[in-house]
Amino acid sequence: MSDFIVNIDETNAAALLIEESHKRPVVVDFWADWCEPCKVLMPLLEKIATEYQGAFLLAKVNADDQQTIAQQFGVRSLPTVMVIQDGQPVDGFAGAQPEAQVREMLEKYLPKPWDGLLQLAQEAMEKGDFAAALTPLRQAWEESGQLHEITIPLAHALIECLRLDEAEKILDGVRMADQDAAYEQLRAQLEIKREAAKSPEIEALVEKLQENPDDLDVRHQLAVQYTDAGQFKEGMEHFIHILQRQLDHADGATKRLLLDTIATLGKGDPLAAEYQRKLYSLLY
Repeated sequence: MSDFIVNIDETNAAALLIEESHKRPVVVDFWADWCEPCKVLMPLLEKIATEYQGAFLLAKVNADDQQTIAQQFGVRSLPTVMVIQDGQPVDGFAGAQPEAQVREMLEKYLPKPWDGLLQLAQEAMEKGDFAAALTPLRQAWEESGQLHEITIPLAHALIECLRLDEAEKILDGVRMADQDAAYEQLRAQLEIKREAAKSPEIEALVEKLQENPDDLDVRHQLAVQYTDAGQFKEGMEHFIHILQRQLDHADGATKRLLLDTIATLGKGDPLAAEYQRKLYSLLY
């Protein structure tokens, strides 16, 4: 049928119900032609199996044709569904069940849809490439409903990339009950990075700009310092401020630097998207 939906008989039962269960979960659906609830449940299981694209094997057993197999598994009513892992039944149910309950049971034994994204992010972080980890971490965080287990590595990567405001916003959303040692450590790192980001060059330019807020050249120098220090939001905000007043400032250098900064952040970065929209609204 496919790599993830199969019919079981005595010729393949040992290989697909037992041996295969050491590689991935096997979900066994015992059914029969006369069983009306089976006709409701089977399409649902097939739909879920298709969604997971081989993360588990759906093994269909016609209990009338394969009575020996049904007896070996102690099937007493139809439909009966069993989850087999490492050669042993670990869960299951009898009778048709609502989709939500079927999914809830299966999810305990199946990889999460975002596990692949976390793997990519983990590999990047192990190499010290925290910027490359941001996109998969963000995607996994959103897809998982902002799980705390993903919040922590995402905040860590943001801090390492000096995306301090974004990291702080994410940490501010952590529930009190989840504010563990890892959370406290990130809070401390955030403050250390904030202090380190206050370079003498930046502070001197901030003072000059406070004295003369209309000096676009000073503002341009400050924006460059911010982006060089990885404080992209601050830098791009100053670039936009300049372009709102003088679109071709510095013979177009300000606009080019803003575009370069957006490109550095990469596609899919919410900060890049925000300032790309702001720039386009000025240009068009």
